[in-house]
Amino acid sequence: MSEIRKKTIEGLKVGDRFIVSRTFLEQDVIDFADMTRDYNPVHFDERFTREKNLRGRICHGLLVGSLVTEIGGQIGFYASKLDFRFRRPVYFGETITCTLTISARNERNLAEAKAVYRNTEGEIVLEAFLLGYVPSQQEREILRVIMEDMK
Repeated sequence: MSEIRKKTIEGLKVGDRFIVSRTFLEQDVIDFADMTRDYNPVHFDERFTREKNLRGRICHGLLVGSLVTEIGGQIGFYASKLDFRFRRPVYFGETITCTLTISARNERNLAEAKAVYRNTEGEIVLEAFLLGYVPSQQEREILRVIMEDMK
């Protein structure tokens, strides 16, 4: 069982923090483009990226942003709002670390969170602000049973 899922079953609180990392490869970009039909030349053509003053082809912003779904999926976060702020391009082969922190939660399980994405140099490449529902006590019990069934 993932540490994220374990913490969720115990009960999430303000200040809880979760971290995941991923290295984005050219094949990830190709697969994402095929799925979304986003064939922007900044992802595929060096000539185009040079004209944009980029040092090479870049990953789709939403592909990089999808790192937060690894955390959200483990939590069972039911999102109602997601606001991305793209700060720097992510190039093929870069490893990005996403840190999500729960910043608010009310009695109806409505939670706010912030995700900060950093490259290996520590530069912020993306920020995300989330609003949605975290699992209730009953839903956490179902998660616990699901995890028991998987053993």
